[in-house]
Amino acid sequence: MRLGIYFNLSDYIKDNVNHGENLTALQKAGASLFAGAFGSFVGNPFDLALVRMQSDSTLPLAERRNYTNVFNAFSRIVSEEGILACWNGSLPTMLRAMSLNVAMLVSYDETKERLNAYLGKDANPTVVLFAASMVSAVATSTCSLPFDNLKTKLQKMKKGPDGQFPYKGIVDCAVKTAANEGITGFWAGLPTYYFRVGPHAIITLCAADYLRKRML
Repeated sequence: MRLGIYFNLSDYIKDNVNHGENLTALQKAGASLFAGAFGSFVGNPFDLALVRMQSDSTLPLAERRNYTNVFNAFSRIVSEEGILACWNGSLPTMLRAMSLNVAMLVSYDETKERLNAYLGKDANPTVVLFAASMVSAVATSTCSLPFDNLKTKLQKMKKGPDGQFPYKGIVDCAVKTAANEGITGFWAGLPTYYFRVGPHAIITLCAADYLRKRML
């Protein structure tokens, strides 16, 4: 959804606002921020179920939720915590998606346009596409990991013996993460995260570019 919104919004701005000219970096950032926020808000319930089911095995037996499948997860979240609980962690999820979208799409489009302008007629479309997606993969993983860190902590948290959650919100989570783990704690696991997000960004961008050319 976030990619579809971005590409359609970009095409609209290019054709109707810029009269055929490429988008400015600011326009690309605005389109990617909107697409990331809206798409992630709609998809938050699925992300919540995913995070909880993946982290369940790391919890002590007495604290596990033991969802049997995604449908069981949704039904229990709604019945035990209320429908609005499906959007727990939606703010950090949206912030992560916004940072991911900006880093991935703006860096990709800017790199591709600059390489094409620099190389001119000698530009190999395949090489330019791959180089731009590689730059985008690094930018995406580096910029989005801090928000992914906070999002995961908020979505998987459970009430302690005192009946209180360990974090009151995204700001409290960020402050406690910095205090307990240091600033570098926001980028804990960056190499692993890159190998998760990097290939996703490369494959997604290359596939999207190919499909857009076929449809135009």
